[in-house]
Amino acid sequence: MSTAAATAPAPTGTVLADLLPSSRVRDVALVAGGAALTGLAAQISIPVENLPAPITGQTFAALLVGTALGAGRGFASLALYLVLGMAGMPWFAEGASGFAIPTLGYILGMLLASAAVGALARRGADRSVWRMAGVMALGSAIVYAVGVPYLAFATGMGLGKAVALGMVPFLIGDALKAALAMGLLPATWKLVGRRGA
Repeated sequence: MSTAAATAPAPTGTVLADLLPSSRVRDVALVAGGAALTGLAAQISIPVENLPAPITGQTFAALLVGTALGAGRGFASLALYLVLGMAGMPWFAEGASGFAIPTLGYILGMLLASAAVGALARRGADRSVWRMAGVMALGSAIVYAVGVPYLAFATGMGLGKAVALGMVPFLIGDALKAALAMGLLPATWKLVGRRGA
């Protein structure tokens, strides 16, 4: 292998997790680790009076897991998080578990969003600041597209009220999380490129 080939940046079609040595053990560890990261981030919780859900790091972790692991492993990771939480593991926001929680729709949305952002990351969207902003915006939109109607259905509140209580108050936090991701993922790729050079 030539020196140029050995130091070339990772090609599009590669996500950060692909830079680790390939094996089944790696994939299982990444899926389990992504689920655990999401569960831990869900415990970083700021309850806000009169809102049906606290502000947490859960969505950020789910989108980060999807972006770093790719669509397949990201989806599997969030599916593991969802299934174990529904089975009773208390790692949803505020230590909740089960399937009878009004915020379950957000977790279902995170499952779909992790696959979507992972697919975009495979196309190189995690390598530039502005494309990463678009990835985070799309991921958040998917979470809300599932979570808000589910919240309205589960609580009996109207859709307008569900939007007002289950989306609008979280948009500033989403913008801050997007800004963090906009710096974190492209910077990680630059660091990887420098180490390979």
